[in-house]
Amino acid sequence: MDKTIQELTVMVKKFCEERDWDQFHNPKDLAIGISTEANELLDIFRFKSDEDMKLIFSDTDKKEHVEEEIADILFFVLRFAQRNHIDLSDALLKKMQKNAKKYSVEASRGSNKKYNEK
Repeated sequence: MDKTIQELTVMVKKFCEERDWDQFHNPKDLAIGISTEANELLDIFRFKSDEDMKLIFSDTDKKEHVEEEIADILFFVLRFAQRNHIDLSDALLKKMQKNAKKYSVEASRGSNKKYNEK
């Protein structure tokens, strides 16, 4: 069931407004939410080998845990953007254009170095 970013944003907005959460969703607290949830995702993979990580995705319960954490991150990102009038599609497109200049195909193919590293 594919949803657009706009449809997901409206769903999150409605969910939060029904619970009167606007008062708690300032930029700082939403940014903290993004970070906290991202760290919960990171914790799943801490000290795991490549084989361990493959097993996580082959185990239904463990994969569901990963899905829940990534959904929590998305929830906070959508809510942050909605509350602060950020068009996520536009923001991503602009950032990808900047990244294309920083990371040309010729200079970046097969390399994990930052654009300013040699």
